[in-house]
Amino acid sequence: MSTEVSRADLLRPLHTTTKQYWLLFVAALVVTLVFVYAYSLQLRHGLIVTGLADWGSGGGVTWGIYVGGFVWWVGIAHGGIILSAAVRLFKMERYTPVARLAELLTIGALSMAGLFIVIHLGRPDRVVTSIIAAYPETVHTSPLVWDVTVITLYFVLTGTYLLLTLRHDIHQLRGQLPDRLDPVYTLLTVGYTESEDRVSQRLVWWLALGIIILAPLLLHGGVIPWLFALLPSMPGWYGAVQGPQFLTIALTSAIGSVLVLALAFRKAYGWEHIITDDVFRGLGLWLGLFAMLFLWLQLQQVITGVFAAPIDVDQATAAKLNDPIYWVAIFGVILALAYLAAQALQPHVFSLYGTVAAGILVVTATLIEKTFFVVEGLMYPSFGLYASVPGEYTPSWVELSAVAGSLAMVVIFFLIVAKVIPVVELHAIEGEVES
Repeated sequence: MSTEVSRADLLRPLHTTTKQYWLLFVAALVVTLVFVYAYSLQLRHGLIVTGLADWGSGGGVTWGIYVGGFVWWVGIAHGGIILSAAVRLFKMERYTPVARLAELLTIGALSMAGLFIVIHLGRPDRVVTSIIAAYPETVHTSPLVWDVTVITLYFVLTGTYLLLTLRHDIHQLRGQLPDRLDPVYTLLTVGYTESEDRVSQRLVWWLALGIIILAPLLLHGGVIPWLFALLPSMPGWYGAVQGPQFLTIALTSAIGSVLVLALAFRKAYGWEHIITDDVFRGLGLWLGLFAMLFLWLQLQQVITGVFAAPIDVDQATAAKLNDPIYWVAIFGVILALAYLAAQALQPHVFSLYGTVAAGILVVTATLIEKTFFVVEGLMYPSFGLYASVPGEYTPSWVELSAVAGSLAMVVIFFLIVAKVIPVVELHAIEGEVES
């Protein structure tokens, strides 16, 4: 960092509350309340209020943007913790200022992924009757229960990972933290001694290693894509390519989301000297790399689907290629990649807002692509599930309110967390100031 950074800079969000902060909080709260109202209608009348249809000649799909949103949020969560783990494991100190933002993003995104599971079940009590009560049997056979298991595992791993790094910071900054939150800080640092720092650093390193190893095996490279890839009756889903495809989507959507968060905190609290342009340049390069891999894996699926493919695979691929929604997602990623590539080849092209805009474009495109992937996979199975003409699916306002509400709740989560703990690690500036 070129200019001196003080601990007061890191603590500015805890002590500074602007009119813009409250406007954003109220706006997010209103959107959340709209979702709560929409969900209350669903609880009262059932899933008929959504754009989801029953199996049968009526057409349509039983999975839509609820499952697409679930996959999207899980991807953001897994990509976020992978980013943070990579910073620690490979000593990528350039990105330390955004490591904790990525960890908090994982907590928020995992919570929203769990929420979408509950919403999609129709009745919340099915979490108990269909998952928890039957867990010893269903864990062997149900992809849904696999998802719940993996999400719970990563929630615990991420919470532990975050707490270990947070205890040191709270202890060091205790005298400068808000007095009204002393009970919270006491709880978070219970039993803390300075001698635990070295042990905690070692534990964090091992947790980071475990996260990096588990990512391609169990998370967005494993269990989540297996939900789709292991079903040969759905040619649009089936195949080994889904694992790496989902992993690239997780990483692109997570990096894009971190770019948005980084810019928001930088602008709100004058952190240009903490979250520097160099951080955005680097994240932009990584975003471009994973966006390119995303497009390459899409090409693999298209080529194998149109060249001498089985009839059902050929039909599913043709339907995908003839749908403009698919191309909206693909060209969104292509446009972002084109800008990021130009920026990499010609550094003077770099723009802070352009890089973040590319991130937003990719995040939006991945939501569209994953929802389209879910819907089209159900529309074109290998067996005669529907009449000769497949049905249609259009997300209802109830479903769209769930997506908007989940985004609003994550915004509220960050607004509240920023008033309780430092969202940038003390370690990010420890070498710049005296303790």
